[in-house]
Amino acid sequence: MLSWWCRRSPTRPLTRFQIRTLVTEQPRSVFNKQGWEAVIGIEVHAQIDSKTKLFSDMETSYEEPPNSKVSMVDLAFPGVQPRLNEECVELAVKTALALKATVQKRSRFDRKHYFYPDLPQGYQITQQREPIARGGVITLTELDGVPEPFHVGLHQIQLEQDTGKSMHDMVVGSTLLDMNRAGTGLMEIVTQPDLRSSYEAGLLVKKLQNILQCIGSSQASMNEGSMRCDVNVSVHKQGEPFGTRCEIKNLNSIRFLSMAIDAEIERQIKLIEKGGQVTSETRGFDVAKKTTFKLRGKETAPDYRYMPEPDLPPLILSQDIIDSLAKELPELPDETRSRIIKLYKMSLDDAHSLLNEPGSLTFFEKVCQGRNSQAVLNWTINDLFGELSKREIPFMQSPVSIDQMGSLVDLVQDNKITGKIGKDILRIMIEEANGIMPQKIVEQKGWARMDDSDMLNTICNTLITKHADQVHKFQNGEVKVFKWFIGQIMRETKGMADPTQVNIALCNALGCKPEDIIDAETKASSSSSGKKRKGDGKKKKK
Repeated sequence: MLSWWCRRSPTRPLTRFQIRTLVTEQPRSVFNKQGWEAVIGIEVHAQIDSKTKLFSDMETSYEEPPNSKVSMVDLAFPGVQPRLNEECVELAVKTALALKATVQKRSRFDRKHYFYPDLPQGYQITQQREPIARGGVITLTELDGVPEPFHVGLHQIQLEQDTGKSMHDMVVGSTLLDMNRAGTGLMEIVTQPDLRSSYEAGLLVKKLQNILQCIGSSQASMNEGSMRCDVNVSVHKQGEPFGTRCEIKNLNSIRFLSMAIDAEIERQIKLIEKGGQVTSETRGFDVAKKTTFKLRGKETAPDYRYMPEPDLPPLILSQDIIDSLAKELPELPDETRSRIIKLYKMSLDDAHSLLNEPGSLTFFEKVCQGRNSQAVLNWTINDLFGELSKREIPFMQSPVSIDQMGSLVDLVQDNKITGKIGKDILRIMIEEANGIMPQKIVEQKGWARMDDSDMLNTICNTLITKHADQVHKFQNGEVKVFKWFIGQIMRETKGMADPTQVNIALCNALGCKPEDIIDAETKASSSSSGKKRKGDGKKKKK
């Protein structure tokens, strides 16, 4: 059980310099050809995936009717007092441990004062001075997509409450408020300014997203708003000190985050080269114009009038609690990636596809049990992912169960249905979403693979008699006609014929051998590529 005691802090908070020396090496320098370098830091706000809000018993919600999940505490009615949610604390500690941060045995809450319609209290309860964790590091490696590994240090991780949601574009001239989000637990994860490009920033946010989803502390969906980013950007010339930073607020996708950073870097460089001076300010990003714009001057700590939260005692965590939560941590994404690449002999891209789609790796590994892992991988990534994407269905909401997918793979692998029919069955399972098993669909549709060699021979002979002109072309060396006949046969059998048996039956009918077709196709391919290279050479000479 977590405990909260009121007592004086035994030590002063660490300074930014002290925290930085715990987690990072010498700062990297990455200058462009014109001698400019960007310096980037990120603040990530991730909603904690808890059943109830941070300081009230009200359920957390997403896409519920407006103002339907709000309590008197969330609306700051007079006389109400906050009560800290133990689940939020535990998930924040797990996050800190996964990010190699130092969990603070004593942390404290502050009031951050500012006035906005979606903040009922007139202040936000946060942890500016004594956060739940300090330091930490996220390492980007070659497997993440960078040329060489480097560390991105973390400044701190703090607990705070989310605001309500203001909607300015639903009614002309009015702002509508939805307080469902007000009071939801947030983790603010603040990086050091260790990033040097929009590309690195995008990789970092994606990696953090994977870690949060892996340990279950946040759904970390930028599309749904459960993860939002602010970025701080400055530029400077080689040999000069860091420039003045500007903050870009509320970036809700990795693509927009990267675009906003590039736009702000370009703006600052152009401004300085014209003799201007960058001023510290808070900016927004216009997606349509691909430019940043000023929102307001940059606030400082005195502007927010931070003060200790009088209604909440300090949060005290024992080492036993921290150790027990550390034991509950699952395998983290970097470890998982290395394991599945080695175990299932998959490519890095396939590993990333599974890791980036919450729930898909567990699904894949369960379907794999007792089956050909490469077949399961192909059906999961190429077919299931593709069909879900067409219908804009998140993998976590996929109607295809582990048993259904396993049965489908078995039917194809056992040559009971063709791959084409398997794709049709997958579409039916997704569209009908009634849990029907693939074997039942095969029986209902009469889609069992055709293994009748006599029938295939008859179809082949009929087609050859009917299309004597195509046979003549084939006999004169046009190998592509063979594929044309294959297409005709598959159409006649509605895709249910065994491709191997079709090849054999057609070769018999045309009086050739399968290996002859392979050799001819290889020669045709080589000849085609040779002609292309020769043509390219002529163009270059000209």
